[in-house]
Amino acid sequence: MDSMILTLILLAPLAGAILVALLPDRSKLPAWLALITTLITFGLTLHLPAHYDAAHPGFQFVVNKPWIENPAIFYHVGVDGLSLWLVVLVGLLGPIGVLASWKSIQRREKVYYSLFLLQQTAMYGVFISLDLMVYYGFWELSLVPMAILIAMYGRKNGSAAATKFFLFTFIPSAPLLVAILYLYARTGTFDFTQLRTDVAVGAVPASALFWVALAFLFAFAVKVPVFPLHGWLADTFSEAPVAMAMVVAGKLGLYSMLRFHVGLFPIQAHNIAPLLIALGVIGILYGACLALVQRDYWRFLAFAAMSHLGLITVGIYGFTLTGWTGATYQILNNELIDAALFVLAGALEIRYATSQIAAHGGLANRVPRLATLFVIVSLAMIGLPMLNGFIGEFLILSSTFTVSHSWAIAATVGVILSAAYMLWMIQRIFYGTESKLAAETPAHDLHFGEQLVLWPVAVLLLIMGVVPNLWLRTIETAPKPIVLQQARFADQNIDQPAVTPASVEVQR
Repeated sequence: MDSMILTLILLAPLAGAILVALLPDRSKLPAWLALITTLITFGLTLHLPAHYDAAHPGFQFVVNKPWIENPAIFYHVGVDGLSLWLVVLVGLLGPIGVLASWKSIQRREKVYYSLFLLQQTAMYGVFISLDLMVYYGFWELSLVPMAILIAMYGRKNGSAAATKFFLFTFIPSAPLLVAILYLYARTGTFDFTQLRTDVAVGAVPASALFWVALAFLFAFAVKVPVFPLHGWLADTFSEAPVAMAMVVAGKLGLYSMLRFHVGLFPIQAHNIAPLLIALGVIGILYGACLALVQRDYWRFLAFAAMSHLGLITVGIYGFTLTGWTGATYQILNNELIDAALFVLAGALEIRYATSQIAAHGGLANRVPRLATLFVIVSLAMIGLPMLNGFIGEFLILSSTFTVSHSWAIAATVGVILSAAYMLWMIQRIFYGTESKLAAETPAHDLHFGEQLVLWPVAVLLLIMGVVPNLWLRTIETAPKPIVLQQARFADQNIDQPAVTPASVEVQR
């Protein structure tokens, strides 16, 4: 089973997408089949943490078989402590996305759910691929269903938002492909594990590595997005269906930064780290300030997400084990929190037919369950102790203080601002004077299906805040080789990296 599990996880949603495409587009058959498919796939992903051996760091559940002879492309897949929980996360978000779409998607359901499952396949492929060409194929595939569905189901101007999203995320992939092909020309392999060794021993000229690493970073930074490459984000959040908005919340770009930028090019990544930390902090503050002045809650959520993604970027490029562990954990936290907020915002939009914040007010008495869950999830985003957001933020900020007091203080100001904009949002929508819209619209609180999605997520946010070691124990097995490798480079004074072994010591 271990040798087949990743292949099964990859093929299950693909098979579901094909079956949904063959169904008649009537009733709820496509939605039911999509739900069954995502539940089965989520069950398969749970095999990974249940059988992962944390005592043996490195890739597990590996399959490495020849696929194309020339160029030498292999079906090489595997997971480690970095990617394992991200695969499980995609599995969990699958049924949540289907249930979140149950009432909001009422036309062309066959097309919608088929593309949704294809998107799931692409995300699994990104997280498990260890051959760079296979990874690139899934990376590009992840753009297509998203762009099509934004165009089809946009709220006001889906076509323009889809075009902007596609161009912003597709164009940087061209230099990424060129960089991957250059590495193959120099080393004769697309294999990540072999390339990591080849780069470390100098098989690729140091002068070229700067541009190769920059091409990788550019593609990933746009996908996060890192300030100032965020021009597509707000429009995408405003137009994308709820289930697809969950996809663009940064996990693909952040994972790729950790795996393929820092993982393949630690020297180049460390040299550009001060710039990335600065841009990350600017993104934290800029996103927070823009969130404070938004009138539409989809755009509000976009800039709030940008602020929190900036914090994760700071954690990654602080080059400490604590920061990497916190960044990886915070990717999981942010995705769960954002998913819950998207479902709740979608529920509000369905009931009141508007996303304008000013139109709401005094809803706590009319939809108390929705208001309660919104407050719980918002407190998790703020980083309230005992909830999951606190753990990731604490690890990142504490590690950043060991790197730069000034940037850590600035990032902390951004975290404080997150409390301001989330509490402002709650007060405007759920408390205060009851709005005319609230008074004239019949009160319909969360129905059973919505609660079935949201309450387990709320409980999970609490569990991840109280017993984070259930996740951290596995996550910590992944970054150690990178830290040790960076320390060795420093000892050997290769390319004069500005890092010392002391700077990668973990402050426990």
